[in-house]
Amino acid sequence: SNEHHQGLVLAKRAKKAACTEDAQQAWEEIRQRFAVEMEPHFRDEEARLLPALERAGEAELVKRTLDEHIELRRLIDENSVEAMIRFAGLLEQHIRFEERELFEAAQQKLSPAELDQLAH
Repeated sequence: SNEHHQGLVLAKRAKKAACTEDAQQAWEEIRQRFAVEMEPHFRDEEARLLPALERAGEAELVKRTLDEHIELRRLIDENSVEAMIRFAGLLEQHIRFEERELFEAAQQKLSPAELDQLAH
């Protein structure tokens, strides 16, 4: 949840900075923060949560999550204001999706023991 909050802060920063004279500098800072904060979060989800959800029959949610991770990584590597704006929108949408759908499915489909193991 804290990591998602930081992601929303990052998306908001990207949206605001895209229309300023400092857009390029802000984009570099956002890229650095993505590498340090979001990329490890994505890798953790991909290594632990998504395989558990796949085994629980949630292939469509897993595919959407992976597709969005790929697109966010692609956008973060682009060097344009348009990419920055698209990145901000997709990151916000992605976090909302995970909070409302992906994690809800995890709570419904995974046992308390599995959830506890994933939390640690």
